[in-house]
Amino acid sequence: MNPYYNNSNFFDSVRIFFSRKSVFPRLILINVGVFALVYLINLVLWLFQLKTSSGLSILTYWLAVPSSFEMLMIKPWTVVTYMFLHEGFFHLFFNMLVLYFGGTIFLQYLNERQLFWTYILGGLTGAFFYIISYNFFPVFLESNPFAIALGASASVLAILVAMAAYVPQYTVNLFLIGPVRLKYLAIFFIIIDIFSIQGSNPGGHIAHLGGAFWGFLYVFILKGGKDVLSFPEIFPRKRKMKTTYRNPAGKPERPLDDDEYNKRKIAEQKVIDAILDKISKSGYDSLSSREKEILFRNSNTKS
Repeated sequence: MNPYYNNSNFFDSVRIFFSRKSVFPRLILINVGVFALVYLINLVLWLFQLKTSSGLSILTYWLAVPSSFEMLMIKPWTVVTYMFLHEGFFHLFFNMLVLYFGGTIFLQYLNERQLFWTYILGGLTGAFFYIISYNFFPVFLESNPFAIALGASASVLAILVAMAAYVPQYTVNLFLIGPVRLKYLAIFFIIIDIFSIQGSNPGGHIAHLGGAFWGFLYVFILKGGKDVLSFPEIFPRKRKMKTTYRNPAGKPERPLDDDEYNKRKIAEQKVIDAILDKISKSGYDSLSSREKEILFRNSNTKS
């Protein structure tokens, strides 16, 4: 079951999802926010006919990643900014749809720190594949001085492929198609990118393959017993005040060991799952005030 989706009230589902103070919704919000900001600024620049000599908008010129090593030395930050930059609405919509779809599955098995770094390193690997290809293969050398890449596709494909490698038998229900195993969906995307390299956007499809490569490589290493993404949290939670629990007699309880703590968390999660099941069957309005309070508190503290 998708913990972020409510059959009876779409807007409640959206509110609950974006009220979470965690990496997953923030990645989507950053992409949407950058798109809106870039669009508005580009609109003003267009009205005043302010463009670069290459015909690109000024923001696109400074945020999209260039394939030229010379230009990359001038704009090194673009290997990161390009993966949050979209100029077309449908480009943004499709990427955010795949990010939401893949990220929801990802968090059923791994954590948000791993999700964040899979997104970032998938995008960086995509940029690496793109830049190296445009400086190595003769077919791209003529366009290399002017070529740029933008979009989150490499990052979101890294997340999707990572899950396809981690749980290849996971089954999803696709509209008009029916149940499909995740590994076949990922293979389909990869095949489409390979056969699209000779089209109008070869650099973009090469970058996608770079993202897919990182997603597969990360899970291959992870299944070998080593988590190479054990970096510090980018959006750390605020430290909570230390709480001492008391039993009915009023005496402080002894500190919980790891097993007891995990049991308590599992019990809490069962309560949340029961509430979410109730929502899916009877709707959000069927919850009691106590159940709504528990759900709201969890949506603001769970990471």
